[in-house]
Amino acid sequence: MSKDDKKVEEQCKDFREMFDSLRKEIGKVIVGHESIVDNVLISIFCGGHVLLESVPGLGKTLLVRTLSDVFSLEFRRIQFTPDLMPADIIGTNIVMEDASSGRRSFEFQPGPIFGQIILADEINRATPKTQSAMLEAMQEHSVTSSGQVRKLPEPFIVLATQNPIEQEGTYPLPEAQLDRFFFKVIVPYSNRKELGEIINRTTTEHNERAQNIIGKEEIINAQNLVRRVVIAEHVQDYAIRLVLATHPQGEFAAEVTNKYIRFGSSPRGVQALVLSAKVRALLDERYHVSFGDISESVLPTLRHRVLLNFEGQAEGITTDDVLAQILENTPTTMEQQLNVP
Repeated sequence: MSKDDKKVEEQCKDFREMFDSLRKEIGKVIVGHESIVDNVLISIFCGGHVLLESVPGLGKTLLVRTLSDVFSLEFRRIQFTPDLMPADIIGTNIVMEDASSGRRSFEFQPGPIFGQIILADEINRATPKTQSAMLEAMQEHSVTSSGQVRKLPEPFIVLATQNPIEQEGTYPLPEAQLDRFFFKVIVPYSNRKELGEIINRTTTEHNERAQNIIGKEEIINAQNLVRRVVIAEHVQDYAIRLVLATHPQGEFAAEVTNKYIRFGSSPRGVQALVLSAKVRALLDERYHVSFGDISESVLPTLRHRVLLNFEGQAEGITTDDVLAQILENTPTTMEQQLNVP
C-alpha cells in the first residue's frame, strides 16, 4: 500500500469515527430516528439545507437544537408566523445618533439569519413574501439590504420544519425554495420501544444534554474531504439517468413518470445525489462511490424536486412511490438500459 493510499484510508476511517461519535452524542437526547439523524448529518457534511416534515410533537425542533449542541456553531431560531416580515429575518437599517456631534446615520442591524445553524421553525406559516427572504441566503449564503450584499458566516446551514397536516394559516413552499433544500426528510412516528424510552427520559429526573463534538474547522475540512471522493463515470451516469428518468416524455422517462409526473428534478437534484452518495461511501470507509450509494440517496434527494400531476394526486400516489418505481426500472449501466425492451 502506497503512502497516498494509506493517507486516504486514514481519512476515511477518521471521518467514520467522527460521524459515529456524532450519532452517539445525538442519541443521548434523540430516541430512535437513526436514519433521520444520518440524513441530516449527511446533508450538513455536504453543505446543504434540510426540510424536516412531520406531524407536531415528533422531535423535529429538539433534533435541530441537539445538533446545535454537538456542533460548535452559532445557533439562531426563527419562528415563522403569518405576520413575520423579511426585515425580521435579514435585518434592517436603523437611525443612529452620535452623542457628541449630534449627527445621524443609518446603521445595519443584522437579523437572526446571520448565524450558522438556522432553525426555520414552521417555515410554511410565513407568507410567500417572507419565505422569499430565505432564497438568496440559502443559495448564495448572502443577503442584500439597501443595495449592499453581506456575506453570511460559514458554514451556513438552514434546518427548516413544516407540518403537512395543518392547512389553515399555512403557505406551501414554492418549488424554487423547495429546490434549495438538499434533503427533504419525513420524520415518522416513534414505535412502542422508542415511546417507552421517551417517557423514561422526559418524565423522570433524567436531564442529559449532548456535548460539543466538533467545530467550524472540522466541518469545513470534512466538507472538503467529501468533494474529493472519487466517482467513476459509469456510476455518475447512473445518477444522471435516474434524474433524467423523472422528466416526463424525456429520453429516459419511465412509464410511471409519463403517467404521474408533471415536472421532474432540476440539475440541483443530481448534484445533491452525487454529493450525498460520496458521504455514504466515506461512511463505508471507501473513497469511491458505488451504485448502492446512489440508490440509497434517491428518496431524500428527489422527493421534493418531483411534482405530481393531477392524475397522480387523484389516485393518492406519492412522489416516493414514483421514485421507487423509477429506481426499479432504471438499470445501473447504459448497456443494460439499451437492452431494456
